[in-house]
Amino acid sequence: MSAPHLIAFDADDTLWSNQPHFDQVEAQLLEILAHCGDAQRITEQLNQVQRQNMKLFGYGAKSFMLSMIETAIQLTDGKVTGVEIQQILDMGKDLLRYPIEPLPGVVEVLTELRRRGHRLMVLTKGDLFDQESKLARSGLGEYFDYVEIVSEKDEATYQRLLARYNALPGEFFMIGNSLKSDILPVAQLGFRAVHVPFHATWVFEHVDPEKLAGLEFHAVTDLRQVLDLVD
Repeated sequence: MSAPHLIAFDADDTLWSNQPHFDQVEAQLLEILAHCGDAQRITEQLNQVQRQNMKLFGYGAKSFMLSMIETAIQLTDGKVTGVEIQQILDMGKDLLRYPIEPLPGVVEVLTELRRRGHRLMVLTKGDLFDQESKLARSGLGEYFDYVEIVSEKDEATYQRLLARYNALPGEFFMIGNSLKSDILPVAQLGFRAVHVPFHATWVFEHVDPEKLAGLEFHAVTDLRQVLDLVD
């Protein structure tokens, strides 16, 4: 196998932990709105609001914060208090500034890939300011030659980026935890993808297993195993 010229890494829940922080904030929201119904009802309403708002606000902490506020307004018939809204705002702000620690094996893998002479990229979706801030807080920026923050990770986005970087199928690896965003579109285009699962997955990143049937991609249990796949 020829060595890839460009190796792209997803950021959230691939380079550092992200979803557990959102899960913790959602649990706090359930406590605030407990008087509005059971957890399932609140969660379903929040997911419905998020699904609608992603088309307008995209992904990330700011979008999530607005969706939590809207959910609170809807479930309380507009009677949510100013104190409760402030609580939600503070929870959202915490998502924008929590400490970033690289996941196990990340520094080791990035260091070795750079030593081997590969070009490295962060390829993540979400809010530009938020993702740039997380990368800066992680201390990993020096390992990457390129940073691409996009609004969506679909086939069209990958086609555009791969064309920009003149990457051929044998010259590109996409590494990430999301089957929907990091694996499916890349594999469908005939490029190499490596799935590194994370213990927490956002509900909107789940993908129907049937869509993966017949697609070729690598699956590892530890990021360090990527080094065995790359020359």
